[in-house]
Amino acid sequence: MALDHPSNLTKSFSWLHRGTHEIFPNQPESQSPDENLEQRIVKSDRPLRIKFGIDPTGSEIHLGHSIVFRKLRAFQDAGHTAILLIGDFTARIGDPTGKSEARRQLTAEQVAANAQTYLDQVRPILDFDTPGRLEIRYNSEWLSKLNLADILELLATTTVGQMLAKEGFAERYAKENPIYLHEFMYPLMQGYDSVALEADVELGGTDQKFNLAVGRDLQRHFGQRPQFGLLMPILVGTDGVQKMSKSLGNYVGLTEDALSMYSKLEKVPDALIQEYFELLTNLPLDKLPENPRDRQKLLALEVVTQYHGHEAALEAQKAALALVQGNAKQADAVPEFSLADVQFPVKLFYLLSATGLCKSSGEGRRQIQGGAVRLDGDRVDNVDLAFETVDALNGKVLQVGKNRFVRLVRG
Repeated sequence: MALDHPSNLTKSFSWLHRGTHEIFPNQPESQSPDENLEQRIVKSDRPLRIKFGIDPTGSEIHLGHSIVFRKLRAFQDAGHTAILLIGDFTARIGDPTGKSEARRQLTAEQVAANAQTYLDQVRPILDFDTPGRLEIRYNSEWLSKLNLADILELLATTTVGQMLAKEGFAERYAKENPIYLHEFMYPLMQGYDSVALEADVELGGTDQKFNLAVGRDLQRHFGQRPQFGLLMPILVGTDGVQKMSKSLGNYVGLTEDALSMYSKLEKVPDALIQEYFELLTNLPLDKLPENPRDRQKLLALEVVTQYHGHEAALEAQKAALALVQGNAKQADAVPEFSLADVQFPVKLFYLLSATGLCKSSGEGRRQIQGGAVRLDGDRVDNVDLAFETVDALNGKVLQVGKNRFVRLVRG
């Protein structure tokens, strides 16, 4: 992943402020003659410890998640130590932020499996190789050792009123939705992570300010120098309306194939292009193409290059153009789907579901009726179209809309 060269990072703090929503506190506090974050960086005689915690409650990371990882990488390239904290203990509770009800608690085995997939997915972003630049820690190291006296001490640092002021808790309380006592422990445990790690800076999304502030309070309680909080924006999804989310279908996953990533990104709405460049690339924002279509293609090419390499990105660009022009046979970069387990004869709407291009056979039928389905570039309008043998489909590209496609292969 190409980031600004470290020698440039010492000359200015453009890397620190690019895309950053807020750094707090942003002025000296009365109880500390300390500084803003820039001053702490300049004055420090050691690399700062930059904490970013993730609770592996799922298995797939998308570009919205990548924003904070990219900022963590910028700190690494500036010479600081990134601490990637795997919340294997807190994930069993689940962050209640923004939730209208209690989250399902995960088993230790589920958390461990998710954690490994997270690490695999962020390898293209973070520097895993330079000595001293990355610590991977698990908060079960210290949270599992807390006794009742320790827990009572943590609970005594925060009032119920403060907890109910937290977004999500306040809404649930007003609606008389249950709030369980173990959920109050989540911000305290996340805050205690900062104490255990002696963090200088903690990164998070804009929805995490309460949790980061609790970390500052607990560090002060335990006699440590309070960390700075650095908040990054929540990325709007490819629909241009709601935040990027897998459940909403407006996301780009880090493990998606190059063609799928490219096809989604080259259609990002014009209103989002500048924000995507700022948050997802390191390209100079004052040197972008003026033509909106050229900007879309450059964005797609740059982001796909980060995760798949430049050659794969160019192949994806070529394949995307071929698909748009209806030349599916020339689209070499299309991901494959094996027909080995498909029972023939088979109807097309079933294949749309089996390949994952549609969520169900019913949706497959609706997509065909709506004219959104193509087979090798030809539009299909027969809802009951069926295929007798695998030979009738082998090598053909099945496509739904502009962003979903697979090449059907014998297996």
